Amino acid sequence: MSYTSDVDAAQGLQNAYSQLKSEISKVVIGQDEVVRLLLTAIFCQGHCLLVGVPGLAKTLLIQTLSSVLDLRFNRIQFTPDLMPSDILGSETLDQERNFKFIQGPVFANIILADEINRTPPKTQSALLEAMQEYAVTIAGQKYPLERPFFVLATQNPIEQEGTYPLPEAQLDRFMFNVRLDYPKYQSEVEIVKSTTSSASHAVSHVLNAEEIKYFQTLVRKVPVPDNVVEYAVRLVHKTRPHTEMASPEANQYLEWGAGPRASQFLVLGAKCNALFSGKYSPDIEDVKAVAVPVLRHRVVRNFKAEAENVTVDNIVQRLM
Repeated sequence: MSYTSDVDAAQGLQNAYSQLKSEISKVVIGQDEVVRLLLTAIFCQGHCLLVGVPGLAKTLLIQTLSSVLDLRFNRIQFTPDLMPSDILGSETLDQERNFKFIQGPVFANIILADEINRTPPKTQSALLEAMQEYAVTIAGQKYPLERPFFVLATQNPIEQEGTYPLPEAQLDRFMFNVRLDYPKYQSEVEIVKSTTSSASHAVSHVLNAEEIKYFQTLVRKVPVPDNVVEYAVRLVHKTRPHTEMASPEANQYLEWGAGPRASQFLVLGAKCNALFSGKYSPDIEDVKAVAVPVLRHRVVRNFKAEAENVTVDNIVQRLM
């Protein structure tokens, strides 16, 4: 794959995005916004947390995504008895009585961390280094992970018995917290028709690992006007209660605000959203398009917000 200019490459990314959406929609119906956010995270080198009730095709969506991207895929089912070595791998003695490292399932391009909140924080934190540094350290030896590397975790918001809240440090590693809603009526009619017949829908590969890495580099090169960067940073500062730029909503309803990583992801997400839309530079609307999933898991409501049933999404919408 070669482009004569960055403008041609930007057009290539927009075309690839359209193809990816088209292929995924053959299998997953009616989740266009979720697909857009997942692809945004991938081209921004971010990770995604998908929150939704059972049966909304979270796992199917991630499996389909790995197929159209032609990447190595591993699924890890998180359970209460899962150990860090079950994810990262471990050292064993070979026949010559030398230690040999056996790679765990984290050594793939796309990791589906299914029901990540069902395992204790000790095991959840095994993913921290992998998500941040793209490497795994075992017995003092560092093993790099193959790029591109994405962790796509799922979580069930209903059944909380026997679950463990994700540590704030781990939540902050996820670029987006994506909520999956029930499908609309017509979409559900299509889903039922599609899944109760004998027809199978094969998807085609659209991008390989090298092409994805090329487009990830392209997203980083997109120029951003100062006013857009300042808007993103100001929006994050507004979430920090009892600080100089805190908004009245933050002072009233928030215990903790978002950190600097939120500002970085707002700008990166805006760059990618602009390229998907055929623009060569993001504007404030592109920041707004990714603001809720970026900030949703980075601010902590206080008791007053919970008592009045004011959600984080409500607060972020007011701040924008």
